[in-house]
Amino acid sequence: MVRKALTAAVAATAAGAALIVGATLTASPASAAAAGTGTGYLHTSGSKIVDGTGATVRITGINWFGMETDNKTFHGLWSANPWRGQLDTMARLGYNTLRIPYSNDALRPGATASGINDFVNPDLAGLSPLQILDKVIGYAGSKGMRVILDRHRPTAAGQTALWYTAAVPESTWISDWQMLARRYAGNATVIGADLHNEPHAEGTNPAATGACWGCGDTARDWRLAAERAGNAILSVQPNWLIFVEGVSCPSGGLSNVWDGDTSNDEDCGWWGGNLSKAGDLPVRLDLPGRVVYSPHEYATSVYHQAWFDDPAYPANMPAIWDHYFGYLSKQNKAPIMMGEFGTTLQNPIDKVWLENLMAYTGTGVGGMSFTYWSWNPNSGDTGGIALDDWTSIDTAKQAILQPYLIPPASSPGPSSPGPSSPAPTGACTVSYHQDNAWQGGFQGSLTVKNTGGAAINPWSASWTWPGGVTLSNGWNATVSQTGTTVTATAPSHSTSLAAGASVTIGFTANGTATAPAAVKLGSATCS
Repeated sequence: MVRKALTAAVAATAAGAALIVGATLTASPASAAAAGTGTGYLHTSGSKIVDGTGATVRITGINWFGMETDNKTFHGLWSANPWRGQLDTMARLGYNTLRIPYSNDALRPGATASGINDFVNPDLAGLSPLQILDKVIGYAGSKGMRVILDRHRPTAAGQTALWYTAAVPESTWISDWQMLARRYAGNATVIGADLHNEPHAEGTNPAATGACWGCGDTARDWRLAAERAGNAILSVQPNWLIFVEGVSCPSGGLSNVWDGDTSNDEDCGWWGGNLSKAGDLPVRLDLPGRVVYSPHEYATSVYHQAWFDDPAYPANMPAIWDHYFGYLSKQNKAPIMMGEFGTTLQNPIDKVWLENLMAYTGTGVGGMSFTYWSWNPNSGDTGGIALDDWTSIDTAKQAILQPYLIPPASSPGPSSPGPSSPAPTGACTVSYHQDNAWQGGFQGSLTVKNTGGAAINPWSASWTWPGGVTLSNGWNATVSQTGTTVTATAPSHSTSLAAGASVTIGFTANGTATAPAAVKLGSATCS
């Protein structure tokens, strides 16, 4: 069970997945004609997310969780539906983006993935959590989908109010994000980082111990932490979007509900859902056009908020959504991407809630972006779009979401367009980062930049290692080794390397940690 958002004062409990009879649905022709997921990397312009050509992009995605749990990989890999089949269905239904929650436990050297049906998914047998993630990202990209990585928990044990713990300090949070940014640099399928899931209040005011917004305490101020992590990520992958969730209570503490004094009680919302202070106190990053605010919003199946009992319901809801996050979009301050929202639909008022929320986001490519929680049927608070067989679809939920979905139209393509021609000799530079090392092996990231005047299509890179160093695994390219020479060829979803663009090739290897030597991009020797 995945426990979802809470109010500032009380914890939510809910149970039960939807038991609606499944059927196959396909995206509507009107949606299919829309712009899809854009070309190359994305950035922001006012309240819009735009691609490299300036075209507006709307993220209409879904969450597939499990990598943040003890399994350390996607749930449902135990089912009779192969992992590729599940992604095929998501794309066919119109979900153009996959939000992938993870915990730092899944990134540790030696982390082991569990809960995999090796008969149905033989290609995943024995792979690490990161290697499985590589395969899912690669196939999602081939479907034209985008991927947002979500640091959901420091450990598999559960969510935390702050972005760090004694066991997982801020330095680990940031360094792991940088590792992922390097790992997927040059792969435009991966568009950004959701820095930390659902920062929220703890402790009773004035003794607040939870995440605040704008309080100035560097140990608790989520806005300042988002700036530190966002800038660190952009320093190694400047093309990513930085998704920043809200808090629950801006002070980071809970109101004393027993003192009888309501005059000082705080305005609190869902965990991660309160962005009421972001307009006056925005997240400031070194690179413009990178911040997307990502609130969470839930129904009574998570917790029965007071606003559900308002006699004006549901007419009262747009003003509530405006207050907590919608104003940022309506005032053209920044884009909104609702990272999580969902319901079991077992309470009639939840159907009204979901219908009105979707209408609030707007129709067409200009509407607010979102990723629905969740694909998984085993979310105890919401159930999923998939039913318990991980194949059939909850048609009641899908019917409400369908008019707002913009299917993936094509592969995201290279990071920027350009004509194809061979690169002249010497038209590349190279940098190398050793990401990890252990007894008998190491992990590294090799970044090659095309400094020539034209795109290379298809690109390939090569390097040499001394005898005794052998390739174990590679990503962001098809990587192979013959003798002491390693060759990385372009993946099918991103064959062109534009002039001025870079690609980062990740690998693990056996032997003594050694930097690649004599690196070439095509026939050009890199400096």
